[in-house]
Amino acid sequence: MRNKTIHFIKTMALLGCISPLSHAAENTDQAYIQKIVSTAIAPIQKEFNIPGIAVAVSIDGKNYFYNYGVASKEGKQAVSKDTLFEIGSISKTFTATLASYAQINGQLSFSDSVSQHLPNLRGSAFDKVSLLNLATHTAGGLPLQVPDEITNNDQLMAYYKNWQPEYAAGTYRVYSNPSIGLLGVITAKSMNTSFEDAIEKKLFPELGMTNSYINVSAAQMKNYAQGYNKKDAPVRVNPGVLASEAYGIKSSPADMIQFVNANMQIGKINHKVQQALINTHSGYFKSGALTQDLIWEQYAYPEKLSTLLEGNKDAMAYQANAANKISPPLAPQTNAWINKTGSTNGFAAYAAFIPARKIGIVILANKNYPISSRVTAAYQILGQLDQKPNQ
Repeated sequence: MRNKTIHFIKTMALLGCISPLSHAAENTDQAYIQKIVSTAIAPIQKEFNIPGIAVAVSIDGKNYFYNYGVASKEGKQAVSKDTLFEIGSISKTFTATLASYAQINGQLSFSDSVSQHLPNLRGSAFDKVSLLNLATHTAGGLPLQVPDEITNNDQLMAYYKNWQPEYAAGTYRVYSNPSIGLLGVITAKSMNTSFEDAIEKKLFPELGMTNSYINVSAAQMKNYAQGYNKKDAPVRVNPGVLASEAYGIKSSPADMIQFVNANMQIGKINHKVQQALINTHSGYFKSGALTQDLIWEQYAYPEKLSTLLEGNKDAMAYQANAANKISPPLAPQTNAWINKTGSTNGFAAYAAFIPARKIGIVILANKNYPISSRVTAAYQILGQLDQKPNQ
């Protein structure tokens, strides 16, 4: 059941015992949630020696922010809801949203083949790879990373032209930056703009995200957290080929919980953008414990923690896993746990939300640490703020 403190406050307000906007109610609310969040986050920060962690929680459309530590060990600036973190592969969900938006506008279709949009790839393996395959990691075995020797677009297209799949498209899920990256390239082309402009000048403003960037401006560098690698050396993301499309976004806790809220249909945004978000929650393949949406991954709710950990284990990112096509596709589910992880060498991120329950969470940190710890913390927090799933 919903946490007793929140319901007590609402009940007392309805009875006229306290004002709905009472500072006492607000403070009690905050203190209760903060205790839940801190109990889950403090051990992680200590165990992995993480300089700073930001947690944003959304409950019934209301946002709560809890910050721990510093954005930089050198400057000692405290983490805040406006601190910029690298969100790593959560960036892929924005690429998928942009592609979904382009489909609504008739600029592409997920059923299109890749070579239909890139004529120089005609006659290659991409004649049989759809845009849906790119958005679900089922292209046939594209690698996790763009090969190191590729440094420009011409080399990248030559690589794609010569690529030979290990599997038939739609039969295996192989997590891949070149896969979603190629979708981003095609989407921007279909919109007759650069990918960076499509995200920063179109999608972010439509979502009400005013403090998110692919390229952080000089004026915002003061808010950009310093990342730290496993040896605690300062690092930031390397802007390589397809970085923008696959892992290059920097965002704040305030903006990321805004994005989570938009995915839960909280707040008012352009109806086409809202539909694009909803469409990314459709399920196309079942692979292991997870249902693969358009980049987002989902599970039935409530679900056991062990199942979420199984779906987020390293093998799902680093190995090929059989993919079973869902036909017809699973319509967007509201009673689902929908999540995505993100990592760079110096940052770690996790976002999860349950549309039917109108609760969601974003956890951002300026040091990479195990995904299992992120998932467990989010599960503990959301479980106590809503229904506690079976253990």
